[in-house]
Amino acid sequence: MQAPRAPIEIGDAGGGMMTLLADSPARDVPVDPVAVSRESVEIARARRDPAAFAPLYERYVDDVYGYCLRRISHPEQAADLTALVFTRALAALPRYRDSGGTFRSWLFSIAHNLLVDTYRARRETASLDARDQVHAMQDTSAGPEHLALQADLRRAFGVALLELTDGQRDVVELRLAGLTGPEIAGVLGMKLAAVKSTQFRAYTRLRELLAPYADTSPSPEEGHP
Repeated sequence: MQAPRAPIEIGDAGGGMMTLLADSPARDVPVDPVAVSRESVEIARARRDPAAFAPLYERYVDDVYGYCLRRISHPEQAADLTALVFTRALAALPRYRDSGGTFRSWLFSIAHNLLVDTYRARRETASLDARDQVHAMQDTSAGPEHLALQADLRRAFGVALLELTDGQRDVVELRLAGLTGPEIAGVLGMKLAAVKSTQFRAYTRLRELLAPYADTSPSPEEGHP
């Protein structure tokens, strides 16, 4: 199985993070029944032929890699863990059943459990500098002032995440990975109401911690005559 494409975006230090923490809660995008039906066909094919797993891998590998990278802040380890997630998913695919959840939530359940089992003890000592290096490689067109502000906010966001409870951090990181409320509930084994309550408390705390950075994102005109 090929390695995930890296580096990828793991959280826009300007608009993305602050949009996440906007006063109104994040809204779930309605499920596209056509996409769900198409994915069900792909899953059925992959059960019969492992080579047919490729479209599912391509669809979710970047999201899973970004989720792993946010948790451990080490690109090579995140890539290794991502490969293990998909290896386990492919092996378990014959036993996969759609019981009200989504394939994506099932995939992230595998990723979450692997992270808990393997990397939770390392999380608080993970290097936040690694995140800055990844983003610096990605956005080479930005000026030095913009990059400095982005790095400061990413560092502050990483530190702020450590101020949350484990449950709050899990919800935020899965939301950053693009999962919906019901999918997060499935991954973490929580009621949807509990996910929403936990998310609200987490966002409130993050807004408090990141308030000094709320107005530091450069405008599009900055740096241009």
